[in-house]
Amino acid sequence: MRHDIADIDLARKGRDRTEWAAQTMPVLRSIRERFAKERPLEGRVVGACLHVTTETANLMIALAAGGAEVWLTASNPLSTQDDVAAHLVKDHGMPVFAVRGEDNDRYYSHIRAILHASPTITLDDGADLISTIHEERDDLIPGLIGSMEETTTGVIRLKAMEKDGKLRVPVIAVNDADTKHMFDNRYGTGQSTIDGILRATNALIAGSTFVVAGYGWCGRGLANRARGMGASVIITEVDPLKALEAVMDGFRVMPMDQAAPLGDIFVTLTGDIRVLTVRHFEAMKDGVLIANSGHFDVEIDKEALVALASETGHPRESVDTYMIKGKRINLLGEGRLVNLSAAEGHPAAVMDMSFANQALCCEYLAKLDDRLKAGVYRVPAEIDADVSRLKLASMGTEIDTLTAEQREYLASWKLGT
Repeated sequence: MRHDIADIDLARKGRDRTEWAAQTMPVLRSIRERFAKERPLEGRVVGACLHVTTETANLMIALAAGGAEVWLTASNPLSTQDDVAAHLVKDHGMPVFAVRGEDNDRYYSHIRAILHASPTITLDDGADLISTIHEERDDLIPGLIGSMEETTTGVIRLKAMEKDGKLRVPVIAVNDADTKHMFDNRYGTGQSTIDGILRATNALIAGSTFVVAGYGWCGRGLANRARGMGASVIITEVDPLKALEAVMDGFRVMPMDQAAPLGDIFVTLTGDIRVLTVRHFEAMKDGVLIANSGHFDVEIDKEALVALASETGHPRESVDTYMIKGKRINLLGEGRLVNLSAAEGHPAAVMDMSFANQALCCEYLAKLDDRLKAGVYRVPAEIDADVSRLKLASMGTEIDTLTAEQREYLASWKLGT
């Protein structure tokens, strides 16, 4: 079987939306045009486990233009855009295994379908593909040139594997590129999370008390977007440095136990487990909205919600209501990534840089004379710089360059006061 998707007849809609996204992805478009001429990925098989969105489609098309045989599956059961999957199958002949709302068994059967292609390069969004290779198909490891990881959560998993001596392939942490996490995580997550909350609920952000769990790049972005829309923002953190930064940025900072009775809207973005659990639910207001924008659906204790609830409801498409001691707690997007489960994910203009990094890192791995040793690697600095320059050029923005005298001064230790 070359694909498993919801409805091939959705392809026209998917093509229109993918082409619309491409208009605001000029960096990836320029890479695709160069790839089509140079074919740097000729003979490579790329297995990708990513959110199946219009932006991802443009990345897959760019890799195929570079000569790669591309196989794609979803990295989250609720993030697939079925029309995009249909477009890639019908118009590009690409093997795609992704159906919005698929259950856990089907999700992993799709991952295994990608592995049947024996990929030589993999792309991950959460490390499910690479971990499945290690657990079930280690026979593929000798043929793997390397992998890329798109998310903070995935990088955390991979570094844990590396620390335990279990990681057997080189992985480039695309998430850690400055042109990824400083923009995609901050501006992309900030805007798309608000978008997901609004589409799911049509709630008024202005005047609300908005609790953000986690002040990493994603939390920073969301906190600033919520404040910009008129919310009173509370930050909860376990890292004293990040908590101090949040205070200096003008936010209220407190433990979640103190925030629980105050918040109208809660969003978790920590990458950790059970950030919101029984004691928090019991303390929350009637009608509170709770959502997650971390990669996995473990940050909100859904099992506890079900166990505590006297009754449940489904008042809107992406809202489940749990009655707990006479109070309504509204869970958005089943506790999965609310920006994708209830909306379309990050804007294409910011994913342009993230996926430019993915494409250029694929090229980097494909051109290496010697395979990297197993481990987690940063994106090469020159790729980060290239993506920045290309993005600035696409925006019509020019910057200064150093003179020879300035370069010499910065490289010298002899000149001081």
